[in-house]
Amino acid sequence: MAFSVEQMRSALSDGLLSFPVTDFDAAGKFNAETYKERLESFIKHGVSSIFIAGGTGEFFSLDEADFREIVEVSVATVKGRVPVIAAAGRSVKDASNFAKIAADAGCDGILLMPPFLTECPEDGVVDYASQVMQSADIQFIYYNRGNGILSAESVKALAAANPNMVALKDGVGNIAALNDTIKTVGDRLVYIGGVPTAEIFAEAYLSIGVNTYSSAVFNFMPEMANKFYKALRAGDQTVVTTIIKDFLFHSAVCATAKKATLLA
Repeated sequence: MAFSVEQMRSALSDGLLSFPVTDFDAAGKFNAETYKERLESFIKHGVSSIFIAGGTGEFFSLDEADFREIVEVSVATVKGRVPVIAAAGRSVKDASNFAKIAADAGCDGILLMPPFLTECPEDGVVDYASQVMQSADIQFIYYNRGNGILSAESVKALAAANPNMVALKDGVGNIAALNDTIKTVGDRLVYIGGVPTAEIFAEAYLSIGVNTYSSAVFNFMPEMANKFYKALRAGDQTVVTTIIKDFLFHSAVCATAKKATLLA
């Protein structure tokens, strides 16, 4: 773990975030060499944090051996240049195990996924997340989406019970609900945009104090993703509007039509 809590908060709250796909060969084996090249490309293009082995990184398809190799290769490749954040999820036992593997490998944080294919009341989700967060000595980001969506008061309770919860990632896009959470919880947490094609929500996110987001576009058009983010933060409405109209709306429509989109 190369980054302090304050350094983690800084990296997560200012700068573009993204998540690499996990490289496999034709036989379905993790391809470490091409994956290392992908990570180097992310760093070259100025990403402020890298989310590995997440939704786009095939987390739910990985076994423990795959996951261990991916986090170890990621930490060894990034070499402390930016925070490395791995995913964890599934059952409490599985999520706790993945979190410990990532912590032992030297990852800087965990993106905690919702319970896998399990619906439950909010207090059950808070209990699930708390058990996982208390199982490993590492900083956690809670991914608020799917069947793990928490209200403002539940997020406040989760943060209060777990000092190592450093951020909330929004995967819903309900700006009113997220604004309620931000106003309720305050600066106890960092808030990250995490909906598919997050750039389309970026202006609304920024208006309520969410300064950054994880960019799927960064995976295949990093220069444009950076151009958009810099224009957004600089208040260059002309560039922001042009990129949204000329590319991002079309990209989002195509992804929705094919029911396939990149998710951190």
